[in-house]
Amino acid sequence: MTVYDVIIVGGGPGGYVAAVRAAKLGKKVALVEADLLGGACLNKGCIPSKTLLNYAEVIEQVDIARSWGINSGSLMLDYKRMLERKDEIVQTLRNGVESLLHNNKVDIYNGIAEVTSGHQVVVDEDTELKGEKIIIASGSRPSIPPVNGLEQIDYHTTDSIFEMNYIPDSIVIVGGGVIGTEIADMFSSFGTKVTIIELNERIIPTEDESASNHLLKALRKKGVKILLKHQVNEVSQDTSNKKLVISDDSGKTITLTADELLIATGRSPNTDLIKQLELDMNGHFIKTNEYLETSIKGIFAIGDVIGNYQLAHVASSEALTAVANLDKPQIKANYSVIPRCIYTSPQVATVGMIEGELRKRNIKYRVYTFNFDRNGMALVTGKTEGFSKIMIDEKYGEILGVVMVGDHATEIISQSSSYMYLEGTIDELAKMIQPHPSLSEVLMESANSLIGKGIHSN
Repeated sequence: MTVYDVIIVGGGPGGYVAAVRAAKLGKKVALVEADLLGGACLNKGCIPSKTLLNYAEVIEQVDIARSWGINSGSLMLDYKRMLERKDEIVQTLRNGVESLLHNNKVDIYNGIAEVTSGHQVVVDEDTELKGEKIIIASGSRPSIPPVNGLEQIDYHTTDSIFEMNYIPDSIVIVGGGVIGTEIADMFSSFGTKVTIIELNERIIPTEDESASNHLLKALRKKGVKILLKHQVNEVSQDTSNKKLVISDDSGKTITLTADELLIATGRSPNTDLIKQLELDMNGHFIKTNEYLETSIKGIFAIGDVIGNYQLAHVASSEALTAVANLDKPQIKANYSVIPRCIYTSPQVATVGMIEGELRKRNIKYRVYTFNFDRNGMALVTGKTEGFSKIMIDEKYGEILGVVMVGDHATEIISQSSSYMYLEGTIDELAKMIQPHPSLSEVLMESANSLIGKGIHSN
């Protein structure tokens, strides 16, 4: 049995970051990964999806350019080459993760881990490891709803959709959340007939309502059919397509057919590895305290397996927090300033609280929305869809939340995150000089309007 200071189970954005940080602190570290280093984010989710979404953005830009007098002839897609480049990017980043671990002398074990009593980890039932401390970073898997007939047909999940080797003529996406809307946007740009089925009354239901409505209109404008307050009752397939029987909230049923079916209804934590432990749970997720330690002393958990925001950057942040607390409690996990990004076109980015949450908490606030179509750079690039919305505390002017919809919103949101992290006020954000012309000027306009000093606001 090999003994380590720290054993990390899972090599995704939480696990490998924890391993590197712990090793840099002088600890003897082992990392156990059942599949590929980098986890689902790098290999099956974040990086593959953003690569293909970037292709979609280029296609959209070509269409815009034609209206400016820039004609390039008929557009042809070499999907095989597009996928090859996606794989090249993934492999490059995966190699980078492996190099980081090797350079920091982290021992890597490839296999299925099980955490047992006495801080032991068994890999593939034959390799026994023991860790003074253990960090569980086992991630999540696609959550599959109980739909009649689903087990008898071929369908895609959010882990397999980017391995599909052709562009389908039609696809039905069950789930209108972050991943569902991103994939809908992507395939619609590739010329696929896309239908989204969403059980809630709006898409991206956990985000700001105005952002949800704006994205709904944008997707429908691109030809995406979106059925809200609908659920799937039954599915089947024949030699040529999938058939879905769906119903609305009144019970009225309709039948849809498509070449492909994607189930994008969320993700469930991978907790099989702890079945021998009597850990306290928070529903299906592992319960931790504010220092990310579980109910068993010396065992920590981070990332999708503990719930919260199931985002790669949250898992990485939790990794650093958990490692800082290995020897003694020092840093509490802080989720107050977490940027949340959706890479559709237009993009959606949020940090802090949204209006629905503020109203629910009875927080008195003021809000201002500045539209992108009044921004010079947005007009120059032809990306005039979207807005910047800032919510501030009514009494002190503290920035409570920012919602952005528009081109490069996922990059610009970091400015707002910085101000909120440093407890900046709306006056300070208003005084910051933004370059001109730039999309980030929408933040300056919103901030100045909130303090009565707007120049280009109505």
